[in-house]
Amino acid sequence: MAALTRGLEAEKYDRTYSDKALVARIVAYFRPHKWKAVAVAVAITGMAVLGALLPIIIARSLNAGIEGQNFPTLLAALVFVAGVLTWALAGIRRYLTAQVTADVVNAMRNDAFDAAMRQDLSFYDEYNSGRIVSRITSDTQEFGEVVTITTDVVNQLATAVILIFILLGIEWRLTLAALAMIPIVVAAALAFRRLARDVTRQSSRALAEVNKSIQEAVSGIRVAKNFRQERAIYDDFLRVNEQAYRINIRRAFVLSNIFPTLNALAGIGTAILVYFGGRSAVAGALSIASWYLFVATADRFWFPVTNLSAFWSQFQAGLAATERVFALIDAEPSVVQTAAEPLDDPRGDIVFDHVYFRYSEQEQVLNDFCLHVRPGETIALVGHTGAGKSSIIKLVARFYEFQEGRILIDGQDIREFELTSYRARLGIVSQAPFLFAGTVAENIRYANPAATDEEIEAMACRIGNGEWLETLPDGIYSEVGERGSRLSMGQRQLVALTRVLVQAPRIFILDEATASVDPFTESQIQQALDLIMENSTAIIIAHRLSTVRSADRIIVLQKGRIIEEGSHRALMAEGGHYAELYDTYFRHQSPRYLGARSYGK
Repeated sequence: MAALTRGLEAEKYDRTYSDKALVARIVAYFRPHKWKAVAVAVAITGMAVLGALLPIIIARSLNAGIEGQNFPTLLAALVFVAGVLTWALAGIRRYLTAQVTADVVNAMRNDAFDAAMRQDLSFYDEYNSGRIVSRITSDTQEFGEVVTITTDVVNQLATAVILIFILLGIEWRLTLAALAMIPIVVAAALAFRRLARDVTRQSSRALAEVNKSIQEAVSGIRVAKNFRQERAIYDDFLRVNEQAYRINIRRAFVLSNIFPTLNALAGIGTAILVYFGGRSAVAGALSIASWYLFVATADRFWFPVTNLSAFWSQFQAGLAATERVFALIDAEPSVVQTAAEPLDDPRGDIVFDHVYFRYSEQEQVLNDFCLHVRPGETIALVGHTGAGKSSIIKLVARFYEFQEGRILIDGQDIREFELTSYRARLGIVSQAPFLFAGTVAENIRYANPAATDEEIEAMACRIGNGEWLETLPDGIYSEVGERGSRLSMGQRQLVALTRVLVQAPRIFILDEATASVDPFTESQIQQALDLIMENSTAIIIAHRLSTVRSADRIIVLQKGRIIEEGSHRALMAEGGHYAELYDTYFRHQSPRYLGARSYGK
């Protein structure tokens, strides 16, 4: 068992809810559809009444036949009418149930997706996106299927209640004997309860692993093909899929044994009733018609009772899926704002005041970090990997929560701003610019939905007189492909920078791409950067020599501390750590170095 479920442990944000709490939250989703639910309840009640009347009609016809009356025509008419009405009510119930279930699943899925979008980046660093997608899609769908089953069970429960009163009217002693069997059936169903919930929870996690494997394989297919690792990816998928297959077989075995077990118990109960009821009929204590009515009614009674008991285990399976969805909805973000102040027109004054930050207890990044970035200033962050450069821009963007100290924007604590308002004033370009499938114009408009095509094209033409647009087949209307796959790396960077230009942020954050571009494209990128930095405070993780030289101040980081700062010329004159970094990362980009290489050739 341990080997079968290895790797399917619960996420840290998973939690256990009581059945009562889960049902209360589920009912809240149905509350806006209460009138449709009432109509479903009326249809269910009508179906239950008609189902209970059918054996009574047949029993009356038997009595009439025994007494020599001609009753078959009326009997056939009544059975036909009951069948038509049952069919009509079933259609109404099915239609409304499907409609309400779809609306509820849609609302739950929207809430789960909204919760996923509200999470900060640390959440996605820790948890796999494929598993999150599985909760939003597969688990909500499983909940919808359980809702459909629920209406069937409620219909059968209503039928069972009506049949109890009919049975009491026929022979109360035999009825009490039948009712005495119910606790045994219920106890057997409850025995499956925990097992059904556990195997369903494991099945959901296994499906999440399959989704994760597919998502990673599709996202990394280019790397896999570059290194000829298609077979390795396929083998990894086979392993995960085989695990999911074995767990689902186990789940199916558990759920498929519920009904046979309960039906066997119900069969024993029916056999007892037939035996003693037959003896009563032979003894003359009960008429043949009444005995038939009792047996037929008892059989109809046991069917909903066993279904209801078996459903409890399936209901637990649905609750397990719903539990995973609610755990995602209830997951607390690590970034917590203490107020919701709007940020209208910031000057761009940024202060790190004795900030401590770590990703985990064992991974301290910033130690008593202090930095003041003045309004309109451009600073370049340089340092070896792990020095804390990315952490600084993530904290300014409020993607992560720091543990101690303060970060001030225009003298106000960053934790006091309303996040949407604050981030609307930030322009962020990551090291690997992400583009959505669509046109260049649509990707640029992402930062400012109100921008027209004319404004977008005019802004794009400010970069190199728009020459970069001429290299695209349809200009700003060119399709970029998935993740910008139809564009070169330089073109992706230009689209991302134009997007920021349209936004006109007061604070600009850039993590420069490490990939080399041709000199012409680099000059256009630098021109775009100059346009952005004209009217903003800029924090740049620099990988290009031109960016370092154009910065007002260079901050040299080592193990989360500032060890040097100043201009390029001043720091080179000092001959310290920056000079070493220059020789390692930037020297090869200098015209003198490139000229020397060309001369050597």
